[in-house]
Amino acid sequence: MPFVHLHLHSEYSLLDGACRLKDLVRSVKEKGQKAVAVTDHGNMYAAVEFYLEAQAQGIKPIIGCEAYVANRRRFDKTPELDARPFHMILLCENMEGYRNLTKMISLAWTEGFYRRPRIDDELLEKYHGGLICLSACLAGEIPRLITANDLDGAYEKARYYKNLFGDDNFFLELQDHSIPEQRTVNRELIKMSKALDIPLAATNDCHYVDKEDASTHEILLCIQTGHTIKDPDRMRFETEDEMRALFPEAPEAIENTQRIADRCSVEFEFGKTKLPHFEVPGGEDHFEYFRRLCFEGLKEHYGEDPDQKLVDRLNYELDVVNKMGYVDYYLIVNDFIRYARSQGIPVGPGRGSGAGSLAAYCIGITSVDPIRYNLIFERFLNPERVSMPDFDVDFCKRRRQEVIEYVNRKYGRDHVAQIISFGTMAARAVRDVGRALDVPLSVVDAVAKQIPASPNMTIDNALSISKDLKQRYDTDPEVKKLLDIARKVEGMPRNTTTHAAGVVITRDPVDTYVPLAKNDDTVVTQYTMTRLEQLGLLKMDFLGLRNLTVLNDARLMIQKEDPGFTEDDIRYDDKDVFNMISKGYTDGVFQFESMGMRSVIMQLKPDSVEDLIAVISLYRPGPMDSIPKYIENRHHPERVTYKHPLLKDILNVTYGCIVYQEQVMQIFRVLAGYSFGRADIVRRAMSKKKKDVMERERRVFIYGLENEDGTVEVEGCVRRGVSEKIASEIFSEMESFASYAFNKSHAAAYATVAYLTAWYKYHYPKQYMAALMTSLLDDHGSLAPYIDE
Repeated sequence: MPFVHLHLHSEYSLLDGACRLKDLVRSVKEKGQKAVAVTDHGNMYAAVEFYLEAQAQGIKPIIGCEAYVANRRRFDKTPELDARPFHMILLCENMEGYRNLTKMISLAWTEGFYRRPRIDDELLEKYHGGLICLSACLAGEIPRLITANDLDGAYEKARYYKNLFGDDNFFLELQDHSIPEQRTVNRELIKMSKALDIPLAATNDCHYVDKEDASTHEILLCIQTGHTIKDPDRMRFETEDEMRALFPEAPEAIENTQRIADRCSVEFEFGKTKLPHFEVPGGEDHFEYFRRLCFEGLKEHYGEDPDQKLVDRLNYELDVVNKMGYVDYYLIVNDFIRYARSQGIPVGPGRGSGAGSLAAYCIGITSVDPIRYNLIFERFLNPERVSMPDFDVDFCKRRRQEVIEYVNRKYGRDHVAQIISFGTMAARAVRDVGRALDVPLSVVDAVAKQIPASPNMTIDNALSISKDLKQRYDTDPEVKKLLDIARKVEGMPRNTTTHAAGVVITRDPVDTYVPLAKNDDTVVTQYTMTRLEQLGLLKMDFLGLRNLTVLNDARLMIQKEDPGFTEDDIRYDDKDVFNMISKGYTDGVFQFESMGMRSVIMQLKPDSVEDLIAVISLYRPGPMDSIPKYIENRHHPERVTYKHPLLKDILNVTYGCIVYQEQVMQIFRVLAGYSFGRADIVRRAMSKKKKDVMERERRVFIYGLENEDGTVEVEGCVRRGVSEKIASEIFSEMESFASYAFNKSHAAAYATVAYLTAWYKYHYPKQYMAALMTSLLDDHGSLAPYIDE
């Protein structure tokens, strides 16, 4: 029976484990093993990522944790008595075990944290169901009692855990890393196993994947502890390859690892939305309430007798939202936005693709007219692709926390948490590595300065960019070793932080679904935003936008002199405002302050919000190449040409240039008869350069697609009167630009904020610039003294 690793620390045992998850699973597979556990120190950060990676490579994932157990109670925090908690391996046998482990690890952080997150016997007695327990390494309670020559205490504790977990759910753990104390403990554990009829399990306390990674692991430990590689008292773990050779007197300890693995089966549920409960006033049906609010908003925006096309579009969106199960999602977002506005907290006009939803505009989530700017609903919510919609919301930076507090009160603090993020070892981690290797500071400093400080820089990129660095790498063994080890650790998680804006809201308490931790005084999920979304949980971005604060402060100052002033009277076609922008007087104007953007705007001379939307979308690496053509066509519309007349209504707003993702979707729809849903799927594939999908879709775009029963699913360009040659050229143009094309919904919302900042600057320069300077001086200060003056 094969051996299975049940005690293993991934890269998420921060600055301790060196097992990268991809490499770990690959190695397990190469060795012919069928399963592996990850048991990080006191946390479950890796659980979902590990699960997905193992599933992808055909390896069975075992979800677990090496928990810290308080010496007494988890609430006790006396240095002399509680500074060295015991270790314990807990493995999830089933989903009950996962929920119990999640609960205990959450309470370890929120109630039991003292130097480390600690559980205790009280929690184990309450939440042991569905868990398999191993007695852990030398730091386990039973091994410590044995090394302290308290055999009676060790036997008593072993009986306690056997009775608690059950005959087949508690194992005595054997390890041999050539440490004398381990061999003493192993002899007693084998005797104890026979005397108390408690099974054995052999483990390897893995901290790295391959032998050559041992030095990398040692460097991580040195970074964590502040030691250098030359310190005699530094921590060190050693391991052996052949487990069977280590325990010839207890072969069942090897076989039991596979038996345990066979019993463990946790299955995460992905793609199923788990929305919190929203209380509808008066007990009205949720959908009918949502529908009523939307149609009230439709009449408010478009008049008492709105055009039938608007009614049809709203009904279509409502039908999609209802069928996909996102009615409460809209209601939840609308609720906290309404609260913010009721409290005078400035809210942004929209953010991301959500501005393309007419229902969101009508209900009050966004304030950008999707009809006016020809925004597409399916870019936000695609009925042909199941994925959670994503309303990110900008709030006044100063008062953003008030909205989060409202959500806490409404749904319960145990139903709301902020979201963890991980700081990683970057290329410039050479300083940490150099310190651990005891490399002279002057050498480390010289190397670090030759690594560019740009985002996402890697050691390999730095070596390709810097000739001096490459020369030192090739000629200086010390520098080569420094960079080689830095390369191995770059990208590994180094520390936890709190996501700047992310909040998760759940139907049941958050720790029912995911484990919690604490960053300072903030309760956070142990899974990142991406993992929470995969698990179907509602996560929101409550973003703080300084410009909203500035606009609000300026408005308050204006109203001190003119109480009747309101933003409702602002026109979005003010020639004087656009003239100011065109002259480059854009200091303090959102999105248009940089020298490069100012140069473009002065050449373009915008006279509409549509121009501002286009510039925001184009002024990025890649699309920048289209700026000269856009400006040329903008000033000489007679030079605009279209490969086919059907493109005119789609591209005339951008003078014949493809600028937006929405335009790509419209081309698929109008020229080839795609549904917007399918068009968005193909657009996504284009942006990710999926060649196999593109080859197939090129044929569909040109010639169409028939179902097996002969019905036409996609007409194709040729059926619609577009020649094969022109269709192929258009597809190629879209394919080359799709990865650069911008989300017009997002650009429209931000262009609205940009215009407002320009409008205030032109019409009320003193108040606007005072508000701006106040914000720059103190983002968190009160404006009250400035208003009173």
